[in-house]
Amino acid sequence: MHIDTLRIRNFRRLKDVQINLASDLSIFVGANNSGKTSASAALQLFMAASRERFSVHDFSAESWAEMNAFGEGVDGANLPTISLDLWFHVQAQDLHRVVNLLPSLAWEGNLVGIRVEFAPIDAASLLANFSEARERARANIRPGANGEADYHPEPRTLHDYLAANLKLEYELRYYVLDHAQFDAEFNEAAGYTPLLLTPDKGRSGKDILSSLLRVDFLHAQRHLADAAAGSRVEELSRCLSRFYDRNLEKRGDDFDAIRALADSEAMLNDHLQRVFEPTLSRLSTLGYPGLSNPRLLIKSALNPATIMSSHDGARVHYALGDPEEGIDPPTLPDRYNGLGFKNLIYMVVELLDLHAQWMDIEENRPPLHLVFVEEPEAHLHAQLQQVFIRKVFDILAVEGEERENHSSQLVVTTHSPHILYERGFRPIRYFRRNTTAAGQSSDVLNLSAFYDQTANPTRDFLERYLKLTHCDLFFADAAVLVEGNVERLLLPQMIEMAEPRLQSAYLSILEIGGAFGHRFRTLIEFLGITALIVTDIDSVRAGIDDAAVEEEGPHDDQEEGGPGSTCMVHVADAVTSNQTLIQWLPARTTIAELLGATDDQRTQTRAENGNALVRITYQTVVDVNWSAEHQLMAGRTLEEALALENLDWCQDVARADLKLRIRGGDGLTIDQLAERLHKRIKGSSFNKTDFALALLAQDPQTWIVPRYIAEGLHWLADEITPTLPQVEGEEGVAA
Repeated sequence: MHIDTLRIRNFRRLKDVQINLASDLSIFVGANNSGKTSASAALQLFMAASRERFSVHDFSAESWAEMNAFGEGVDGANLPTISLDLWFHVQAQDLHRVVNLLPSLAWEGNLVGIRVEFAPIDAASLLANFSEARERARANIRPGANGEADYHPEPRTLHDYLAANLKLEYELRYYVLDHAQFDAEFNEAAGYTPLLLTPDKGRSGKDILSSLLRVDFLHAQRHLADAAAGSRVEELSRCLSRFYDRNLEKRGDDFDAIRALADSEAMLNDHLQRVFEPTLSRLSTLGYPGLSNPRLLIKSALNPATIMSSHDGARVHYALGDPEEGIDPPTLPDRYNGLGFKNLIYMVVELLDLHAQWMDIEENRPPLHLVFVEEPEAHLHAQLQQVFIRKVFDILAVEGEERENHSSQLVVTTHSPHILYERGFRPIRYFRRNTTAAGQSSDVLNLSAFYDQTANPTRDFLERYLKLTHCDLFFADAAVLVEGNVERLLLPQMIEMAEPRLQSAYLSILEIGGAFGHRFRTLIEFLGITALIVTDIDSVRAGIDDAAVEEEGPHDDQEEGGPGSTCMVHVADAVTSNQTLIQWLPARTTIAELLGATDDQRTQTRAENGNALVRITYQTVVDVNWSAEHQLMAGRTLEEALALENLDWCQDVARADLKLRIRGGDGLTIDQLAERLHKRIKGSSFNKTDFALALLAQDPQTWIVPRYIAEGLHWLADEITPTLPQVEGEEGVAA
């Protein structure tokens, strides 16, 4: 038995999301403020089954307008509700546990559902109470000197009223869900009304849900630190003491331990009586104890029941090595160990504690234990993160006969690409932020669905590539797909020079190459992440089979002038060998078509149900200046484009280490110099990585970013960064 699907509506960022959980481990990922914590908070609130814990701010921001409209009596406006649908996958042996959730005797399948809804007790009564409270507030408005209200007490809106009275006006309700009334995406049929669970028909909805599921949380804020006493820390000693007190063998059954403690207690009592005797004698000079006053006696607190659970009764130490010849090694208190291992030990002990508490329930133990672990990567290096996520289910394993009827599910929220590397695509649940006119919300995407929908070899290529390089794609605000190593090395510098707004964004820079870039299309579109593709126009002579280009790559080694050989951009009838340009954007083959492509043709607009906006940028025609000549030209690659747009600069003898300086260039025309640069850059002796490193060594104020890259970065910044108000007289960033 396990939770198959969660559906959360109107809760914070989660306007309406479906989250499919794996039967063992699910990993919640996404950029900051994408709703991962909201999902776990929803489970926490609904499982606590206390309406006092809800706040008006738990309603999604998009529902506030309708809430206030209802308060104003607008026709068609309704009071919003927050709901959680839980769909359990049930085996035949567990049917007796869910008999209260079976919608009818005709039920078939293996999915049963329950809805928990936070809804108004009585909408009409709520509206009347609000109207009365608002009238009282209006009667106490204090007029100002200008005729406007100087003081206007709340509530002014229904939102204000519910902020103070939500627990009086709303309640939790439980419903049985009929899977036959839902489609494959768990959307209910029009007009369907689920069956309300009421206590007078048996167990309450709260009791039914708690008999099926226990949910525990290991929060990210574990406050482990090396700080001194008084700060918000929890040492391992306290953590282990709590675990010992709850779960381990009690001293009452260990008579050897009790006898040793009794001997120690007697000796300590003698010591305390001796050292406190002067103090107690001084009290007698003040008339205490008198005839009827009890006599003071200082005794030790070596109580076998509290010796381990007391913070100072027993402490964790770290041994510096193994015993040798019967001599114990030196030890250090727990605060002297590194935070990484502290966090690892803490998480393991807490998980064991949560697991043991679940297993210690003797009557009506829930068959399913769902555990949320937030950000386990804190203070852990990459390998330790992978070991934890690899072995965590060994910690939560159910042993013996209990295995048949009880199981654990784990949800991990993380920002760690190393955890994703260890587990691959299937467990990932990607939280994608959406910004609409009504407000901000999130969608949740199931990467196991992407895995099943995507055919090989593309699927395996993407999974291997991301595992080996850039799992951080799942945490980024946007992706930048670049041609190769040179672009990857230079892009941070170019961002700083051309579009510094992007330095405040979280970008994932993926090196994809022109031959493989189109394979990322399915993943980018599935995730709905805004992406900029920076690639080369890769002009070659016409006459080569496109399929051969895709398989073999650009034919720089072709005989000069032959079909498929590298050529300059202006060569008549030239085509591109770049499969990203051919198969993705702008879906053109000839160089003439590519140079003439409009911005719209180079942009993939947002899909109907996604947020993907993709722009491709590549070399286009620019005005090249050399001596007294001016000519419109386009480079074939980044190196050519940078050289042409910085021609005087790169031909200076001071920049000889770039390997772009052409000897005798002063006597050449623009066409001749461009042709010599083209041959130099495509030659086998030109090392592109060395060029990139040499360029980074130059003063960035002395050269300009190629226009096609600058334009792409401007577009990306406009898409993902907020527009700051222009200060009067302030000049903008030059394009």
